[in-house]
Amino acid sequence: MATANPQSFLAFDFGTLRVGVATGNSMLGISTPLKTIASTGDLRFAAIARYINEWNPSALVVGVPYHPDGAAHENTARAKRFARQLQGRFGLVVHEVDERYSTTEAISLGAQDHDAASAVVILDQFLREQKT
Repeated sequence: MATANPQSFLAFDFGTLRVGVATGNSMLGISTPLKTIASTGDLRFAAIARYINEWNPSALVVGVPYHPDGAAHENTARAKRFARQLQGRFGLVVHEVDERYSTTEAISLGAQDHDAASAVVILDQFLREQKT
């Protein structure tokens, strides 16, 4: 995928009050944190629309949280709903990624903006999975 048809992505670390955002592409296979959107509802989607217009991604990636044992919880359903809303509003393919421990990893790397750094962890994981 990386050499034949490079794609760009926006990734999101979903939270009920904040959403971390990162960008990356399949050609380089690396991700960069953007910002954290600290709003809900229509304001959140307006901010996402600005990122989509600026970065023009091929697809979107959303981190979906699970318990350590893989069981779903209430935020699992919320993140999946968010992914469906993105697809419905923006007409882009949305990939879901298991985001267990993404925030822990972002914190361990010394990130100042944990949410945007978690979106990087999510997108890096997605890009690695595409190479296999």
